Amino acid sequence: MLVKFFASSAIAAACLMITSTQAHAGALPERVVKAAQASVADGMYQTLVFGVVNGDESAVVGFGTLDEGKAPNGDTVYEIGSITKTFTATLLAQEILSSRVSLDTPVSKLLPDFTLPSRDGKQITLGEIATQHSGLPRLPSNLLPKDSANPYADYDTAKLKAFLADYKLPRDPAASYEYSNLAFGLLGYAVAQSNHTTYGELMARQIFAPLGMSMSGTSFTDAMRAHLARGHDESGKPTSNWDLDALAGAGAIRSTANDMLRYLKANMGRRHTPLEAAMKFAQQPRADVGKGIRIGLAWMTSDKGIIWHNGGTGGYRSFMGFTADGRHGVVILTNTAAEPDDLGFAVLDPDARLTPTPKAIALPAASLDAYVGTYKLPDQFFLKVFRVDDKLMTQATGQGALQIFPSAPDEFFARIGGISVTFERDAQSKVNGLVVHQNGDHAAPKLNAAELPPEPKQIVVDTAALQDYVGKYQFAFGAVLDVTLSEDQLSAQLTGQSSLPIYPNARDEFFYKVVDARLTYERDAAGKIAAVVLHQNGQDMRAARITAH
Repeated sequence: MLVKFFASSAIAAACLMITSTQAHAGALPERVVKAAQASVADGMYQTLVFGVVNGDESAVVGFGTLDEGKAPNGDTVYEIGSITKTFTATLLAQEILSSRVSLDTPVSKLLPDFTLPSRDGKQITLGEIATQHSGLPRLPSNLLPKDSANPYADYDTAKLKAFLADYKLPRDPAASYEYSNLAFGLLGYAVAQSNHTTYGELMARQIFAPLGMSMSGTSFTDAMRAHLARGHDESGKPTSNWDLDALAGAGAIRSTANDMLRYLKANMGRRHTPLEAAMKFAQQPRADVGKGIRIGLAWMTSDKGIIWHNGGTGGYRSFMGFTADGRHGVVILTNTAAEPDDLGFAVLDPDARLTPTPKAIALPAASLDAYVGTYKLPDQFFLKVFRVDDKLMTQATGQGALQIFPSAPDEFFARIGGISVTFERDAQSKVNGLVVHQNGDHAAPKLNAAELPPEPKQIVVDTAALQDYVGKYQFAFGAVLDVTLSEDQLSAQLTGQSSLPIYPNARDEFFYKVVDARLTYERDAAGKIAAVVLHQNGQDMRAARITAH
């Protein structure tokens, strides 16, 4: 919507584990405790674990109950997602302080067997990647997972090399900020390659071992798996863990509150470690992001002097932040896909807004149809609202789809970004607009048919002709598009995603109404359907037909 992976001796970090949310005295602000209790009770999160630092004192505070009925504790394992990028940044800072590279070193110097994009002779540097100014997109277009529940698992070095060899930078490196998982994955891979090892092995040697992070890794040990909190999506359904291959530097780390406290204290300067200089170097702000935020090497710094980063995978979210004076810090881990950022900022800043957690209610599935439509925000920014089964989804111009949950009739909220939506009705009680609440209130009238953005004109095709298109189509990187026919309606379902209707606008040409995408079918010399091309996000992706129904 309007928003948005040296020394060998262990360093002991004693901390107090508080398993009862009644025994939190001094660890967390009272308003944060109440908000955490309420959000767990209302189903926003299954569990929340806080690692808190206040001066020389630290504690771990857990809320909720795991699938197996136990309370989480400081050794419960979670995926930390993009907080991994701060670890990658620390590895880069070590390389820089050892004079092996500089911020101005082109990444191509570390990967001589790669063909990397450049623009007008300007190569992408390590510093531009680390400050999210590389010009590379958030994700590569050839990320087409065999298993969408574990989307990065089969994205290997060959696919990374293939994408980079063909990609054209849309602007000069350093021209503007654009958050990129691809770029940080590339950075982690490059630094590991320059050290003749893998990312996971380099991380274990350079960061986990010196800090005593024995329950952390990019892959599971038996001990880690025995303490794993199973992830859950935003609806509370169990999810798969994410495994990252070539892009591990973007978000592969799994860890615990106890281990992350060790990492947090080291970054705050409250533990003197071999990593101290590299961590401070990584935190130093170097470029503007906007809205008072500056970025160092991965780390963000707010206009109030809070240094932070967050993260998320399919069934987990995380937050880490600390005050610039090194007095207060917090890490939050949860096994539900709902952002805990506002809880984190509220721990560090008594004036930070702490949005009350809405409670999702059940509405009759049929009543959701009243909200379906296209709404116009300023600057030719459109918001589509559509149903997928019993879910209400939204998709803004140029962004991904996002589920919203009812908290009351006409009131909905998302579990990311502090977003809520109020639908408005006219005198006849028909939905005629909405207001998006995020960084202010943004009204959007509902468009009637004559006002809708241009889309292909649907034509009538008889059922027998539609049968020609039915079948399974496989993309080069494994994903399958399954096209089915029910009565006279074709639908297409990409591996792991919901089935969506498609509509003909010419012979062999179809379009989606709820997402900005089109399909073009190809025929062989005999006139038989042989392949389909998916046109989406400026990319043309071909899938060969593998079966016909």
